[in-house]
Amino acid sequence: MLAGTAAALAGTLAGCDTAPAGRQTSDDAEAPVVTGHKPKGRDVVDVVADCGAKGDGRTDDSHAFARAYAYAAGRVWDHIGRTVIDVPAGTYLIRAPNALLNAQRGKLKANGLRFRGAGKRMTQLIFAPHRAEDAYLCRNEDSWANVMFEQLGFACGTPGASFFYSYSTGQAQDYRFTECEWTGEWTYGVALDGSNTNSEMRWDACRVGGAYRKAFLYSGLSQNSLSRTQQDQFLNYWFNDMKVEYSWGNFLEFPYGGSITCRGGSYIVTGSRPEHSPDYGRTSTFFRFPRGPHHDSVQRFHAEDIRFEVRTPDTVVIDCAWDSGTVHFNDCDDTANAFKPFAQDSRPHRYRIGGQGPLVRYDSCQLSGQHSYEPDGTGGAGPRARYDMCRLRNHPQQDFIAGSGDRVRFVDCVGP
Repeated sequence: MLAGTAAALAGTLAGCDTAPAGRQTSDDAEAPVVTGHKPKGRDVVDVVADCGAKGDGRTDDSHAFARAYAYAAGRVWDHIGRTVIDVPAGTYLIRAPNALLNAQRGKLKANGLRFRGAGKRMTQLIFAPHRAEDAYLCRNEDSWANVMFEQLGFACGTPGASFFYSYSTGQAQDYRFTECEWTGEWTYGVALDGSNTNSEMRWDACRVGGAYRKAFLYSGLSQNSLSRTQQDQFLNYWFNDMKVEYSWGNFLEFPYGGSITCRGGSYIVTGSRPEHSPDYGRTSTFFRFPRGPHHDSVQRFHAEDIRFEVRTPDTVVIDCAWDSGTVHFNDCDDTANAFKPFAQDSRPHRYRIGGQGPLVRYDSCQLSGQHSYEPDGTGGAGPRARYDMCRLRNHPQQDFIAGSGDRVRFVDCVGP
């Protein structure tokens, strides 16, 4: 078994240790001078072969994962990460918070860290801390950018623990999740805090299962901007070809606003909250956008080619109270259960509309129940929402809107 420090690991995994400094040029710009020397050790570390993890689902492998991360952090050269952490097929029990990624207080400024598994259901990490409150498997406080997770499964073994805490004032950004899966009962999946570019995050072909006391992705945890005069730049979150199929809770919650795009996949809430929540009641919401204490933050949401299942009256597709920006659904369908008795009175899409919006648009969608529009008291006249070539399953146009129908316009829509 390798020694526990990054330095000892680097010595054991010896490799090339020279990399001449100098300038590189391209057609576009001149690269900065690269200083120092390439760190010793291999570019790939295996948590089993090199760090002693058992992967048997019973042994606490926290130390092995902490050792792998320390090795990767110790090989940062000129602010660039140089290590891929391989996690072979197996079931890994992790009890120590921050064992997978432990970057606190912004001491390290690095770009590039990669965790690579063998595949969903093949590489499974069970996070089971002794206490759930404020326990995260990963913690990145203004330290790492360009962090990748590939073909990994994450299960919460202690109900109420959380997966990832990310605090940024400009450094923590550019995350990629590819073919990953979450199961178990979490408080947060990914909790974003701080301001200014905690952004550029992408999920591809992932499965979001389990349950969420707050939300899978929550933007603006403390809701306390560093500067009231600057925008809170929670920008560019992409979800592509997702299988969102969880028991209860919220999928996305963005009180700080944000620029969000969801394309393709199936979105289903399979159950209901086990008890009444002070914040959410009994509802579970895919897209919850309340109005938080932010300053002129971007507010843009786009959903395209998604099939939603509204299985109960407590399932909400969107609940939006943003005070500006745009919301756009294109070629989406939530009518799988439109034939059930509750559908007639359900309101799976809910908005509060002010003088500045948000501006809401539905194109070529199939929609069940009614949509709810409430004025927020800030004034403003005229339509703020438009439905183009949509099919309304349970109500004709004149009955489809609950609340402020004068804010809505229909173009070439078909009712029952």
